[in-house]
Amino acid sequence: MPRMTAAAAAVEILKREGVTQAFGVPGAAINPFYRELKNVGGVGHTLARHVEGASHMAEGYTRAQAGNIGVCIGTSGPAGTDMITGLYSAIADSIPILCITGQAPVSKLHKEDFQAVDIATIAKPVTKAATTVLEAAQVPGVFQQAFHLMRSGRPGPVLIDLPIDVQLTEIEFDPETYEPLPVYKPQATRAQAAKALSFLLESERPLIVAGGGIINADASDLLVEFAELTGIPVISTLMGWGTIPDDHELAAGMVGVQTAHRYGNATFLESDFVLGIGNRWANRHTGYNLEAYTKGRKFVHVDIEPTQLGKIFAPDYGIASDAKAALELFIEIAKELKAEGKLPDFSAWAASAQERKATLQRRTHFDNIPMKPQRVYEEMNKAFGPETRYVTTIGLSQIAAAQFLHVYKPRHWINCGQAGPLGWTIPAAIGAATAQPDVPVVALSGDYDFQFMIEELAVAAQHKVPYVHVLVNNAYLGLIRQAQGGLGINFEVNLEFENINTPEIGVYGVDHVKVAEGLGVKAIRVTDPDKLGEALEEAKKLAVEFQVPVVVEAILERITNIAMSKTVDMSDVTEFEDLATEPGHAPTAIKALQV
Repeated sequence: MPRMTAAAAAVEILKREGVTQAFGVPGAAINPFYRELKNVGGVGHTLARHVEGASHMAEGYTRAQAGNIGVCIGTSGPAGTDMITGLYSAIADSIPILCITGQAPVSKLHKEDFQAVDIATIAKPVTKAATTVLEAAQVPGVFQQAFHLMRSGRPGPVLIDLPIDVQLTEIEFDPETYEPLPVYKPQATRAQAAKALSFLLESERPLIVAGGGIINADASDLLVEFAELTGIPVISTLMGWGTIPDDHELAAGMVGVQTAHRYGNATFLESDFVLGIGNRWANRHTGYNLEAYTKGRKFVHVDIEPTQLGKIFAPDYGIASDAKAALELFIEIAKELKAEGKLPDFSAWAASAQERKATLQRRTHFDNIPMKPQRVYEEMNKAFGPETRYVTTIGLSQIAAAQFLHVYKPRHWINCGQAGPLGWTIPAAIGAATAQPDVPVVALSGDYDFQFMIEELAVAAQHKVPYVHVLVNNAYLGLIRQAQGGLGINFEVNLEFENINTPEIGVYGVDHVKVAEGLGVKAIRVTDPDKLGEALEEAKKLAVEFQVPVVVEAILERITNIAMSKTVDMSDVTEFEDLATEPGHAPTAIKALQV
């Protein structure tokens, strides 16, 4: 039997589980593992500038391509605690990433050794499993189980903590005979699928709510096939955006209290039956007024995790199933019903959803200087085509993006949905661009998100990872300022100051162009909305030429309120800005405005 260090065995397993890329920061307690990354070979590595950044790079890498599992690596102590935010983000959005940390020697774990912390206990609430391996011979089994857990059921992250002496200990391990464990995914039965579709046959105005579980199951093509077969309009959740192209005749927009379309909410409120597939009924989608969301309609909920069924509200029928398995059965039964002439004609209902899509629109075309943010998204729609992959996290920038941008493919909207940590965007964009270098990546940040982990731009410069980063700068914590309005305050959310080194930018404070250039990337500042399109086109060219990120900073008006519900009620959304009343008001809307 071959003998090797436990760390070498771990690297061999990574390769046989399909891992080709890792992100991390070395340190004393994890250096034996790094030695084997070098000696064994086969797994590329991107050196992050912050360990939290490495965890978000792993997330972006996983989210970009079906089958990927991002790996992040750090040393003992603060490296592990730094990665907790990445683990939380991953488990909240059902994203499998593997976090590997170094640790003090086993004999020192109870002695308050330097940089020794019980990271497994800390990480347990935000992982599917977190283990400090105490016996070197257990390393292969722990890694094998980790991949099995990450892929089985509801996907999610795992942490493996390796004491330095465990890494260095030689064990017997034969990598040539290693095989991944079979993945477990619950599957709907024929009877369950038929029962679910019986609700459809009794309805007049049905909708499909397509969640991120469809993307995780790589089943977007099946979702579109089922929608086209039945003629049912589709509402995408924020995490499910891209399951059906925005310009499809059955795409009915998004629903919610923030990241929603006027026409999406209006269509939902007219529905009488909702088939939710791979979604969580997240509060930014349903709002807190569940009566407004549920009254007058029946619900069937399909989710891979049984405990999700009934967690937010009790559906009329629930099925624990992988989205792909359920959709395959739905299609099979729907085809039979159609052949028998038993499938209702929903064409008039679908047409009414498209009519709302063409009439209930928000205005984007403003010529104001400083710019209104809506104009930025209009120009982005012009500059970036259907192959574009957007990456963003949270804030008014992300909320407005979801209201105005267009997404045409699964995994082309990479968004930290539930956790929403500031700083996530830059490292996640690096991870996504690393996963599929041929897919153009456009990141989107407000100024505060951009500043949180700005140092990671140097990673992209060092490793030649090009993408375009749109930075909307109002020198404000815009979403928090808007939320504080209900409390009658505007407190500790102002970021403006007069930069003594860059007086020409007035009160906009941080000179993002200088900082970005200092980190080795290109940057363009734009103050005139009529020049923004040119800047975006220039950014695309510079990214290709220099193989680095290119930041396009749009200087916004200080205060713009983006449409959302003050009462966290999807039936009560406040429109703060003028609505589109003529086609020129929304020239890049997914459907031409009908007046």
